[in-house]
Formats: sequence, structure tokens, C-alpha cells
Amino acid sequence: MSSLAIGFQEMDGTQLQLVGGKGLHLGRLSKIDGIHVPEGFCLTTEGYRKAIEPNETYRGLLDRLTMLKAEDREQIGEISRKIRHFIREAGIPSEVREAVARHLSLLGEEHAYAVRSSATAEDLPHASFAGQQDTYLNIIGLEAILQHISRCWASLFTDRAVIYRMQNGFDHSQVYLSVIVQRMVFPQASGILFTADPITSNRKLLSIDAGFGLGEALVSGLVSADYYKVRDEQIVEKRIAAKTLAVYGREEGGTDTVPIPPYQQKTQTLTDDQIIQLARIGRRIEAYFGCPQDIEWCLVEDTFYVVQSRPITTLFPIPEANDQENHVYVSVGHQQMMTDAMKPLGLSFYLLLTPAPMRKAGGRLFVDVSPMLASPSGRDTLINVLGKSDPLIKDALTTVIERENFIKPIPDDKKEQSNGKSNQSPAPANFQTLNDYDPTVVSDLIKQSELSIEELKHKIQTKSGADLFDFILEDIQELRERKLADPKSFGVIMTAMNASSWINEKMMEWLGEKNAADTLSQSVPNNITSEMGLALMDVADVIRPYPEVIAYLQQVKDDRFLDELVNFNGGQETKDAICHFLNKYGMRCAGEIDITRTRWSEKPIALVPMILGNIKNFEPNAGKRRFEQGRQEALKKEQELLERLRQLPDGELKAKETKRMIDLVRNLIGYREYPKYGYINRYFHYKQALLREAEHLVQAGVIQEKEDIFYLSFEELHEVVRTHKLDERIISKRKDEYKRYEKLTPPRVITSDGEILAGKYKRENLPEGAIIGLPVSSGVIEGRARVILNMEEADLEEGDILVTPFTDPSWTPLFVSLKGLVTEVGGLMTHGAVIAREYGLPAVVGVEEATRLIQDGQRIRVNGTEGYIEIL
Repeated sequence: MSSLAIGFQEMDGTQLQLVGGKGLHLGRLSKIDGIHVPEGFCLTTEGYRKAIEPNETYRGLLDRLTMLKAEDREQIGEISRKIRHFIREAGIPSEVREAVARHLSLLGEEHAYAVRSSATAEDLPHASFAGQQDTYLNIIGLEAILQHISRCWASLFTDRAVIYRMQNGFDHSQVYLSVIVQRMVFPQASGILFTADPITSNRKLLSIDAGFGLGEALVSGLVSADYYKVRDEQIVEKRIAAKTLAVYGREEGGTDTVPIPPYQQKTQTLTDDQIIQLARIGRRIEAYFGCPQDIEWCLVEDTFYVVQSRPITTLFPIPEANDQENHVYVSVGHQQMMTDAMKPLGLSFYLLLTPAPMRKAGGRLFVDVSPMLASPSGRDTLINVLGKSDPLIKDALTTVIERENFIKPIPDDKKEQSNGKSNQSPAPANFQTLNDYDPTVVSDLIKQSELSIEELKHKIQTKSGADLFDFILEDIQELRERKLADPKSFGVIMTAMNASSWINEKMMEWLGEKNAADTLSQSVPNNITSEMGLALMDVADVIRPYPEVIAYLQQVKDDRFLDELVNFNGGQETKDAICHFLNKYGMRCAGEIDITRTRWSEKPIALVPMILGNIKNFEPNAGKRRFEQGRQEALKKEQELLERLRQLPDGELKAKETKRMIDLVRNLIGYREYPKYGYINRYFHYKQALLREAEHLVQAGVIQEKEDIFYLSFEELHEVVRTHKLDERIISKRKDEYKRYEKLTPPRVITSDGEILAGKYKRENLPEGAIIGLPVSSGVIEGRARVILNMEEADLEEGDILVTPFTDPSWTPLFVSLKGLVTEVGGLMTHGAVIAREYGLPAVVGVEEATRLIQDGQRIRVNGTEGYIEIL
């Protein structure tokens, strides 16, 4: 068999580098029983290499292209144009001509053919490259086919293909092109079939687009298509489009776009029987490839031909279940304000920490809420708790509940018997809300936590090997049972939250005042997260008098800067101040719930831009003044509310009860941030100990670098430390998976059918063009939007409004410079909302696609009272 051209039937599954993604799939499709594929062959990448690669001009242009970034559009256009011109002019080597001629003679040179590109980086599970290279239809004769092969080769360097490769991390010099030469079929109808609904991601809903003539009219957007949806071999939806044009092949070659007669324009393209037949073909192909497929099909007389099938790369994976029942999953990341993908070690640590029924998918965690939805009381609790926090999740869950029989209802008494412990709420059953609080309760809880962490710090130093893993497991067990589920700790948090809700409800009812608790929550004591932002302002105060140190910090590039500081006037004071900050907060970082993330103590340079921003934006002692200003505003609001209440009927009683609730909020709500700080602190010590074990594994040659352990679960790492054995392919496979997962956007709610339920805000009477979200911190503010996707890129000036996918506690030092906050993720009691209220920043969270809808630098108005944003 020649390596220059291979017939579809001769291909095997190992030849991706020879025939490209599209060619490989056609070869596999042609072997499925009952699936008709027009016959053809692939001119392999060997032909491309023989024609193009030996030339120095080509190599030089390719080297220049490799130096560019995706933003360098003008230079990309110029170099790509030169490469395309070179390829078209290069000519086709004689042995390539012979291979094409030989295969054409077997198929019949007089027939018409489609000539289609098939790149080696194409139709892959994680990158489809759909539409990046060219296709030519109805090409007749050897010379015309060879000419179009050259054009296909050149299309590897269209601007769009080059930029797509750059954005997806593919090396231009490692991507090659095969060309498919396939017998043309001249269909009366054609279209696209998705074996999972591309809109909702529902794997049980199959979606068909259909139009008259060749599929080019649909793909190019020339015409609207009929649209059919099929579930379990039943047509559940039909939309018949007005089809005014169709593309048909000409006898002499090429294609024509022709008008469709008026009587035919509103005719259903496929009959109902044909729709069901096509759906069965789709399911058969999907079963063969083992994942949802995007299929191009043609109908010739009564036979369906398949001309392409590729994986649908945009679907979010379904959380794994151990049964065939229907399930509903809620995203943990949306509750924790961290929707990025997590590495396997990060996922497994979180799973060790939580008693909730968790499932993994796409590098994220989801809670299986199906058992709660199955019972009337569980359902009400879930909807009320999550509904307060995130109305989009509430709406999505309500949609599921309204579907009869998706989740089979179980009476409450039976539910307890059937589900046992797996269905328990993570809240401790014996927690109490504190009607009469002891003023020392919060300081006592904090003291206990600090003592416990000191004890852990000393003990873990003495542990190694299997002992270390046993020790960590015991410590996590104790953390779960005694600390995170401590009834007193939980009682403090719930009391504060309930008091805050009571104030908002009663002040609205009695005084017509909205979200009064927001102002009352400013500058409360014992909030470890908001104190962190002010503490970094204090670090700026230490550095401010030393211009040499400031100039040095403005140009530092690596984490050794702390050691170099002592060479400058004020350097020792600066180093001491930063180290003091790191001693208390160095275990924090962006995405801190993933233990594998780099902590500030490991990369202190991450703090430098924030410190310099504070020096630039603030006067000395601004942190203390800011805290005091917030405290005074809260006090003033308290006095104003109490005075107004005393004027009402039963005013003294109302004022007394309100004062009690205000005291609960002021004294207790700061503690809301502390339990997380406590377990993130423990994470830091676990991680340091595990990295010491990783060093031994590197020295023993078991892994290549310490960070490889992040791609193993806790249990797998335990086994590797015990045996010193590891299949190295596991690490590279997991790294590839993680890269793929990083590009996915996790849904708030997903079902076991893969259906994504986005949820909607139910609100009216908003200004035209308003972007809706959840109001979490009152006030209305205008300013410059700074759209920032990760914290390291933050360059904020005082008075900016931060627009970002999510914030976690590590973002708090940036809040001191802000005027307002907008996030895509979040709820009433997530970290960003709590800190925004404490700092007095108007904030709107849960704003779908905020970072796309709002442009960096635009002037916007944030209404944190009503929950919307206007672009000015």
C-alpha cells in the first residue's frame, strides 16, 4: 500500500498523522455496517511534505509565523498570504500525481469529486477546527483535482486557521494536511445532524438541520434550514423554514445557487419516516465512536449517505452516576466562587472534606441534589436556601421540578429509610441560633482554630511516607467532624445570616428601606478576609517613604526579590512587612479551594502589583481611615433606623428588637469568613508536606517534576509513595484532560441527560438595555469598567469598577481600590458579596456573560440595590 494515497477501506485507526482527523473518521465510518459513505481516498500528509517541506523559503516564512502571537493580526495576514502563494505555485511532485491518478482510475476519472482538506489537528475530541480549511465540490478530471489539492494545502494557512492554532496551542510546523478525494453524490436534500442538542447539551435530544440540494447552502448560512428534534425515536419538535435557495452541482463541474419554486419553499425537506431513519443512523454512529457526534449527511433517492462525522467538542461532560436513574447536579464552583477547572489532587482533597454527595465532571465538582428534590420537605429547603443565594439556580431547579416524573417523588418518611446518610445536609443537626450571644464566642472560636493550626504545623513536620497520608486523613476527618461541622461555629454564622435577613425584611416592611443590612455590615470586627485587604494597605504604608525600594519593586521579575531587598535603604523594613503579611495570609491565592494552586508564600511576587497599586492610589493610613469611615457609616445608619422606628406604633418594641438584631450582625457576621480561612491554612501545611514527598519521588525517578503529583488523586499518590511505581502515561493523559477542561464553562445546573439548565431572572420595569444580575451590596455608582479575567493582570485605579468571572478571598486586596463590583458568579453570601458589603461597594453578581457584554474601559452604572448594570 502506497503511503501517498490510501483508500477509505484500507485505513486503520492509527493513521491520524497520515490522513488527518476528517480522513480518519471517514475511514472508520466506511466500516460501520449499514452506513453508506461515498467511496474515495486520502492523499496523505506525505504528499504535502514532499511538495512543500524541502523548500527553504517555506521554512523561513514558517519560522517568522511561529514568532507571532494571535494579536499580531496584520503580520499574520501578510506572512500567511505569502505562504499560501508559495504553496499554490510550488507544483505537485510527479510521484504524488501518479498516486492520485492511480486511485482515480480505480474509482473512475470521469466522475465528479469533492476535494476536501483534512488536517492532523482537526476533528479531535478537544478541538474541532471545524470550517478552518477549504472544501471544493463537483471537481471533474485529474488536472482540476490536482489544482484543487494545491488549494487545499494552501488553506492550512488561511488567517483564521493560523489564529485558531495559536489560540489552541498547536505548533504550525507540527500540523500537516491530507486531502480527501471523494465521489460526489448529488442529493435532493442534505444537512447536519447533532446526536446531542447543541443548544441545551441534552444527550437524549437529537437535532437535525435539513435543506434542499447540497449542504453548502446550510453551512455557508445562505439559507435557513428545517429544524427537527428527536427523542427516543419520537419527533418532539419541528420547525419548517422558508427555503428560497439551494446549491446544486453542474454537469460540467462546479456548483450553482438556484431559486426554489414558491410551491416547494415551505415544504418539509424530510418526511417523518426519513427523520426517524436518519436519527437511528445518528445513534448508530454515536455508539460506534463512543461520544456525541456532529454528522454531515446527504439524501440521494431513498438512501442516506454520511460524508462526515466529528465529535462535538463543546459539550460539558456529564457527572458520573452509578445507576440509570435521572439525576440533577448543582455546581459547587458557583457556590464557592471558583469555576475554574481543578487538578485531580485538588478535586480529591475537596471530596475528602465534604459529606455532601459529590460527583466530578470536566475538572469540576457537582452536588447530586436528586435525593433532596425527590422529597417535598427536601425540595422546599433546597429551593429556599439556594434560591436566596442564587436565583438562577433556583429557577433552573424549579424548571426540573415542574417536569413531571423527571425526579420520582418519595414521601419524606420513606426517603429517610432509602437514602440513609448520603442525603444528609452538610449542616450539623444540633446547631443552635444564638438568641443571646456571648460576646466572647467569636474570639473563642478563632483562638481554638489558631491553636489547632499551630498543633498541626508542628506535628506534620515529623510525618513522612505512609504515616503522612494516615495523618492527613485523620486530620481531615477531625476537621470535618469537629471544626467545619462545629454546632457553635455554624450557629454563629446562621445567626448572623438570619439576623441580616430579618433586618432587610423588617426595615422594608416597617420603613420601606431596601437592603438596610448592607450598610450595617460595614467594617465589622473579626472578618479575616476584609482585614487582609487593609493589612496590605499597611504594608504599602511601610514602603511608601522609600523611593529606592519602590523603584526596585516596579521592575522585579522573580520571587527572589525578597532576599535582594536588604540591599536598599528601607529594604529590611519592607521585607519584614511583607513577611509579616505572608505569615498570616501567605496560604491564600486565587482559586484557593484547589490545593494545587500556587500560594502567595510560594510566589510572593504576586503581591507586588497590589502593593504598588496601594502606594499609587492611597495616602498614608488610608486603611485605618477606611475602616473607621465604614464603622461610622454603620453606626449612623443604626441610629437613623432606630430613631425612625421609635416614631412608629409599637416603636419602642420594634427599635429594641431591631437593636438586638443589629448587634448580632455587627458582632457575629465577620466570623462568616473564618472557617474557610482555617481549612485553607491547613491545606497549605498538607501541601508543603506532600511536596516534600514529591521531591523524593523525583529523586527516585518515579516522576519528572514535583508538580506532577497534582495530576494524581490523594489515594493514587498514597499508592505511588508506597510502591514507587507509576505509569508515566497517566500524568501526560491527565495534563491533556486538564488543558481541555480549562476551556470549558461549567453550568450552574446540569442533568444526567447532559442538559444544561441556565435559569432566568424574573424581573420587570428595568431600564432598556440593562444587564441583569443579583443585587448583593446596595448603592448606585458610575465609573470605568475594568474587565479582568485573572488577578495577576489587575491594573486598577481608585474608582474603577471590577468586572470579572468570579472573585474569591484572594481578590480582597484589590477591593480597597474599587468603587463597585460585577461578577458572573456569586450569591448573597459568597465571599465577594460579603466583602463588598463590608467595604461599602455597590455590587451585582451572577451576571451571565458579564465579561463579554461589558467592554474594558467602558463607563458603566452599577445599581447594587436593584441588581442591574447600564452601559453609559
